[in-house]
Amino acid sequence: MRILITGGSGFLGSSLARTLLQAPALHLEGRGEGVLSELWLTDRVAPPTDLAQDARVQAYTGDLLDLLEDGYLRLEGVDAVVHLAAAVSGDCEADLDLGLRSNLATSLALLQAARHQARQPVFVFASSVAVFGAGPGQSLPERIQDDTLPTPQSSYGTQKFIVEQWVADYARRGLVQGRNVRLMTVSVRPGRPNGAASSFLSGMFREPLAGQPCVVPVPPETAVALASTDNTVRGLRAALCTPAPVWGPAQAVNFPSLTTTVGEMAQALAQVAGPAVAGRLEWCVDPRIQGIVSHWPSRFDTRRAHALGLSPDATVQSLVRAYAARHPEAIACPLTFTETP
Repeated sequence: MRILITGGSGFLGSSLARTLLQAPALHLEGRGEGVLSELWLTDRVAPPTDLAQDARVQAYTGDLLDLLEDGYLRLEGVDAVVHLAAAVSGDCEADLDLGLRSNLATSLALLQAARHQARQPVFVFASSVAVFGAGPGQSLPERIQDDTLPTPQSSYGTQKFIVEQWVADYARRGLVQGRNVRLMTVSVRPGRPNGAASSFLSGMFREPLAGQPCVVPVPPETAVALASTDNTVRGLRAALCTPAPVWGPAQAVNFPSLTTTVGEMAQALAQVAGPAVAGRLEWCVDPRIQGIVSHWPSRFDTRRAHALGLSPDATVQSLVRAYAARHPEAIACPLTFTETP
């Protein structure tokens, strides 16, 4: 069994890669149960050392569109694709051409390569809740349903929704086994801040826990929908391995979310690491970031996801606990984990 993960060197791609490599067997639609014999990872940077040293891993390093157009990456014999690679929200809003190339042209080229396989590969596309938004004079529904009509208010959200429709259409035509999933903001992401408008939702834990300050660019009352790395990877594996009759229609599945506010996140940080650590948060509203994040929904009715056995994280504190367990080297202060409702 051969699987391709785009963006496979990133924290989410590499986490999924490790999960798949540890599985004794996987079920893929049209393939049945099988052992993962080859895992292809594409990214602009090389994969982490532990993945690079696994004999089943083959890395393709470079711009994904160039790899496809130059013929360096061919999808012959690929049984499944998990498409995570993308330009992020803030960068897409600042540079339209970047998003058009990275999110649209690249995704279309990948779909075109996938459609010409002898057997339909499973094609999992990681979309985003940024496909939803409220335009001027409008308001979002109290809760987003799986069939709520997306009305994106950013170039990033628009690009994600366009690719969702492409995947659904290729699936309708029988060219791929399409699986669209909408990821919540993953917190806590390790590493350095990136150009995503949501980057601070990890940074406001990650940086203070490492002894560094973090600027919070939105008001405390800003509501957000979060998910841990483990829950997100669990959802991606479900999208990859769930049989078609169980998965259901081609419309995107909204992953479960933990609904909270940025102020409650700061309170949770104080509870697990102390007021001095939470005091490293610097509140300074950035109208550009606030304008993007405030359009995103925070409450979801995720019945399809629950039917697939997926559930949200329990508390904000549990997100910090999961991060500390995965990355103890990044924690510079003692933590306590007394859960509060």
